[in-house]
Amino acid sequence: MHATADLYHRDFHAWIAGQAALLRQGRVQDIDPQLLAEELEAMGRRERNELVSRLIILIAHLLKWQYQPEHRTSSWRGSIVEQRVQVSRELRLSPSLKAFLAEAIDDAYPDARHIAVTETGIGESRFPTCCPYPAAEILDEGSWPGSPPT
Repeated sequence: MHATADLYHRDFHAWIAGQAALLRQGRVQDIDPQLLAEELEAMGRRERNELVSRLIILIAHLLKWQYQPEHRTSSWRGSIVEQRVQVSRELRLSPSLKAFLAEAIDDAYPDARHIAVTETGIGESRFPTCCPYPAAEILDEGSWPGSPPT
């Protein structure tokens, strides 16, 4: 096993610091390109996963807000505001994630729906099978879904 790969498995933080130092020194010939490429790809996946995780919470709370108006609390409102701020921040810090937003909403919705079903006790069939909120509405701080049609 190459020394850098050994350090990667023994002390990831030290390996990262070492790879960064090599880059700064211009010693690209000493960098482990395969492991570094894998880690850069993993960083991108983590950013996408963070966006989906935030959307799961946000959409679940929007569903609960809409389908249980009698249980609305300042805590729910606060969670919706916080998640909107966090999603907007993710998109602001990594604008390329905007191209992934529709897919992220589609990925997040089944889990958000499951959370809403579990936390409200409302039957799954009452919730839409696809996300009822367009991206602009999900992120709009002025958007608060009303009660569903009866």
